[in-house]
Parts: sequence; structure tokens; C-alpha cells
Amino acid sequence: MRITLVVNPFASSVTQRVRVRIVQLLSADHDVDVIDTTKGGHAVRLAHGAGKAGADLVIALGGDGTINEVANGLLGTDVAAAPLPGGSTNVFARSLGYPNDPVAATGVLLEALDAGSIRSAGVGLADGRAFLFHAGLGFDAAVVERVERRGPLKRVIGHPLFVAAAVETWRRSDRRRPWFSITADDGRRLVDGAMAVALNTRPYTYLGSRPLDLAPEAGIDRPLSLVALDSLTGSRLLPAAARALSGRGRLGRGRGAIHWSDVGAATVRGYRPFPYQLDGEFIGVTDRLRLEHRPDCLRLIVPATARASAPPAATSSEVGVGLGSDGGDAGPAAG
Repeated sequence: MRITLVVNPFASSVTQRVRVRIVQLLSADHDVDVIDTTKGGHAVRLAHGAGKAGADLVIALGGDGTINEVANGLLGTDVAAAPLPGGSTNVFARSLGYPNDPVAATGVLLEALDAGSIRSAGVGLADGRAFLFHAGLGFDAAVVERVERRGPLKRVIGHPLFVAAAVETWRRSDRRRPWFSITADDGRRLVDGAMAVALNTRPYTYLGSRPLDLAPEAGIDRPLSLVALDSLTGSRLLPAAARALSGRGRLGRGRGAIHWSDVGAATVRGYRPFPYQLDGEFIGVTDRLRLEHRPDCLRLIVPATARASAPPAATSSEVGVGLGSDGGDAGPAAG
């Protein structure tokens, strides 16, 4: 098999020793080309070019931003993708069942290749750009932006920096003023939103070894799940965080929260410019964003022991209380 290994040399767990060992393992039975990224967006072009040059598989060694870019370069092609965890959190690789150590994950990847464990996956789209596990809007993205301002610290202290950034962003935010409205194509509507997350898989993220789960039904073989809060007051944010940390998930079970399953497409309209992030990477601010689900557009190498089925769909009693004049989550499920 022809493999292109796309490496982010600046990712927190990518060392020269790790890199050499991974190349040794992959090269034992496969032809391997190794290419480093040099800037943001570079992995998209590298993955696309590798596919055009005849690669069968493009592996991303880096964080979630690196596999996101590789996936964007391969959408709709027959070239497979796989993540090797080299970042600080590695949400997508771990959600597929890979261990969080890059060398151990390489062994699991090689076993999957031997077993022919390839899965057709769906992705989320935000104005046409793919996200693999989530898109965050409003407060969620503002926290990511604050973390990225302290880039070198992210590599060193990781999760504590995110917690500190969340507290500081909340302190400085207008906690009652909404940022946007959201209208799903099937008619569900959120009139006022201060924070929203569209999920293509689960969990939302990890705090150390603990998954932070907002939508237990989310999976790469079904449409998006969407959770949102109408304000950032303590009475809204703290209970939602407690539910996610407890493992019960379902952020949208309390007053002022929604939880929509099976969202095929939705439009976000800002009352003012709002920030957004994709797969943990801050993208920018906008006053309108189109969210969509695109099924079966990415071939993924998944661990041979990973479960092939998604979690069961949530029932109507489990998807939260809708907000706004249009009845929130009432209405038919999107396809």
C-alpha cells in the first residue's frame, strides 16, 4: 500500500524519536512518503496532492487540526484517511478507538489495515468546510480563541489552560445577551443562542481521560446533533457542565437548553458577529453560518475492534426543551 504520512512537527506529542519509530513500523510492509506541514491549511493541500499522486492512504500525525485538514483534502475521493494522536487532546482519534499514544496507535492502525477495517463516514460542514467531531459557536469558540492567543502554553499545559480560558472568557462575557438564532431545515428553531455545539460524533472533548459528552447519540453514520444554551448565566452554564462531566451527557435537558438529534442542515444568523471554531481550531467571526451533514464522503481506517454501529437514537422525551416561539425541537427529524 502507498501511504503518505502528513506530520505536524509542532504538535505537542510529536518528537523526533516518535516520528522515527512510526515511520519504521509503517515502512515494514508499506511504501511510505513523509511530508511535514509548515503552516495552517498546508495539510489540506498535502493530502489532496497525495491522493492525486496515487496514495492509497493519508495518515495525519498531529492534533485534531491536522486530521481535520487531511480530511478536507480527501473528501469525496477513494483515498482513505487515518489519525495518529500527536496533539494535546486528540478527540477524533480517541473517538474512533485509537489509543492516545502515537506509537501504540500505529500498531492498532497496522492491525486495522491487515483486517481491511475501512469505514465510510459522514462529516459536518460549516459553510462548506468539513468538521469531523464538532463545530462550536459563540462562547465555545471564544474560549478556543483565547487559548490560541497563548499558543506556546497550549503545548505545555494543555487542559488547565482551557479551563482557565473558559473562566476568563465567562467573566468578560455579556452573559445575558444572545449571539445568534438557529433554524433547522426541518422547522426546529432556537430564537436566542449564546453557545451552540454541532456534533458529528462523540464525545465533545476529553478532560484527561474523562470524556465530556454532550450528545450520546452522535455518530459518524448519522446526521448532526446540536446542543445550545440561551444565555451564559451561572444557572444555565453550571448545570449543563455538571451533566456533561457526570457522564450523563444531554446538555439540553434543563431550562434554557436545547438538544436536537438528526439535524441534516441548519442556518445560524447572528444578532452581531459571532465566533466559531471547527474541531478545536478557531476559524473566525461571521454573522451567518450554514451547517450541514454530508454522509458517506470520507473513507476512514478504524480499529478492527471498534464497534461498527452508532448508539441508538434519542427518543422525543430525551432531546430537551426547545426555546423560542417556534417550539424548539418540535418537528420531524432531518434526513
